[in-house]
Amino acid sequence: MPALERRFGLLSATALNMTNMMGVGPFITIPLLMTALGGPQAMLGWIVALVIVICDGMVWSELGAAMPGSGGSFHYLREAFGRETLGRLMGFLFVWQFVLSGPLEIASGYIGFAEYSRFIWTGMTRTGVIALVTVVGLLNIALLYRRIHSIVAITVLLWAGTLITVLAVIVPGALHFSPTVAFDFPPGAFNFSLGFFLGLGAASRIGIYDYLGYYDVCYIGDEVREPGRVIPRSILVSTAAVAVIYLGINLSIIGTVPWREFVPAADHPAASFVVSVFMQKLYGASVAKVFTLLILWTAFGSAFALLLGYSRIPFAAAQSGYFFRAFGKLHPTKGFPYVSLLVLGAISIVAGFFSLGTVIDALIVTRIVVQFMGQVVGLVLLRRRAPEMERPYRMWLYPLPALIAMLGWIFVFATTEVAVILFGVGVLALGCVAFLVWSWRGERWPFILERPT
Repeated sequence: MPALERRFGLLSATALNMTNMMGVGPFITIPLLMTALGGPQAMLGWIVALVIVICDGMVWSELGAAMPGSGGSFHYLREAFGRETLGRLMGFLFVWQFVLSGPLEIASGYIGFAEYSRFIWTGMTRTGVIALVTVVGLLNIALLYRRIHSIVAITVLLWAGTLITVLAVIVPGALHFSPTVAFDFPPGAFNFSLGFFLGLGAASRIGIYDYLGYYDVCYIGDEVREPGRVIPRSILVSTAAVAVIYLGINLSIIGTVPWREFVPAADHPAASFVVSVFMQKLYGASVAKVFTLLILWTAFGSAFALLLGYSRIPFAAAQSGYFFRAFGKLHPTKGFPYVSLLVLGAISIVAGFFSLGTVIDALIVTRIVVQFMGQVVGLVLLRRRAPEMERPYRMWLYPLPALIAMLGWIFVFATTEVAVILFGVGVLALGCVAFLVWSWRGERWPFILERPT
């Protein structure tokens, strides 16, 4: 079989990560972030998220540099836990949760699109929001229901639109920044009670959502030049760059628009389009509407790119014999994974009917146990079981970053609402049942021990 061309260098790999990290997230989560702790002290949650992401990025870097194949987590979990034994379960569960968590991430883009549309089309009811989410979701599926020869132009357009939108916030925000407005802490802001730590956990989940994508280069490891060098550096550079950009966006907004005008988010309708309010405050309604169109472009573009990429993950797993065979089907004439596309597209539309906060919590909790915590454990297992494995990048100060990442994921998981935790655990439990039924019908492990070929 012909090998994939290794065409991603450091610059393009970093751009890929940043493009996926910088979607609509920072424009829709600021009110939720501030609401989590009731004021600008919620930025602590953003810092906690950054620490977790940096440490977890080292986990991805070592695994990605050592095993630079396409598939990312699916590939790492299989190898770490045993390709023909427990690794089959971990790989299956990763794809199983991804069939849900992937659409949840896509749905956040639809929700952001609908909420910012209300700034232009005032008076939109809840029914109107659901209808708009449905139309945008169906349009996304329709645009992707075809053979795609190249997405370079789409990626460039998305990246350009995102940069323009980000600069349009940061530059005027810096010029009008007021420390008094930005750091107007409420009484008892740093009262370290149980409620404070629960709020810190909520703020951290929102921060992690904003950073999602720092590892995307790992999913295309077969196409990266010098992966042992490029993958770790692209993860580090993209995380640092996006951290600076997000800090600029957050400070620009809360340093211009008093946070009490959109906190708590549920009590302030304008919180749904706070960045448009920011532009209106500075330049008037007409400019704010033009800027809102840029956000709508970014929101749809990010949802488009996510559905395009995510629909390939269940397909690749099914093709490898590690997931349901139906997901491995290609369109008979157009040659794209249409079953995977339709399933993920439909789930993302339904997920778009829920609130943004619920979607973010469910997304993060669903991914934590198998993907993020599973990879930390997998890294340790590989260090012990395969010490001879070539590792172009070795985690600095091992095992400290892995331990910090694990404790961080436990903290984020444990501070989530009980209903959401039960939902995440239930999804994984159902996945285990589905795996056992699927394995029994296919006469695979654990019912019949397969020998590696």
